[in-house]
Amino acid sequence: MPRIATVRGDETPALNKMLDQMNDSMGFPANSFRTMAIWPELAEAFGNLAATVNFSGTELPVEIKRLVSHVVSRSSGCQYCAAHTGFQATRSGGVPAEKIEAAFEYETNPMFSEAERAALRVAQGAAAVPNAVTDEDFDELKKHFTDRQIVELVGQISVFGFLNRWNDTMATELESTPIKYAEEHLADSGWEVGKHKATTE
Repeated sequence: MPRIATVRGDETPALNKMLDQMNDSMGFPANSFRTMAIWPELAEAFGNLAATVNFSGTELPVEIKRLVSHVVSRSSGCQYCAAHTGFQATRSGGVPAEKIEAAFEYETNPMFSEAERAALRVAQGAAAVPNAVTDEDFDELKKHFTDRQIVELVGQISVFGFLNRWNDTMATELESTPIKYAEEHLADSGWEVGKHKATTE
């Protein structure tokens, strides 16, 4: 059950355009953003950051970006973000659902490339508290990615680090579309909606 009520688009006309863009890119406006909209300046600032990291001038393969988002969110324990990132990886990232299901087999599963393994190792280590990324992890990362790509990858991890903390703390209500995806593809590996359950259910 959400700890703070969300703002609907018609209550904040200045944010309607951003909500429409989110609907176009995700298929629905995220409740996390609707909670941020209680402080419109935060919603606008975060919206711009997220748009830059997720969509602007990417030099990383989109599939790797979506896999990284999923692994960092799942490693952080945010059920809201794990459902979102799994769904978006398949919907807009070209990642087969079976690859999302096997995301934590990345070290040994032949579906994953060496570049993906290096990126996901850093994503998983970055989600740990304290941070568990090592110099050796970065040495391996540099075998596959340019400095610009690494900055983009860490930007992706960091945006979801914010979202993981935000949604887990706020107990953001999870929308029906990612719930359905997560129940079909993530539940067997321990995912559950938990505190993100809709209040109307």
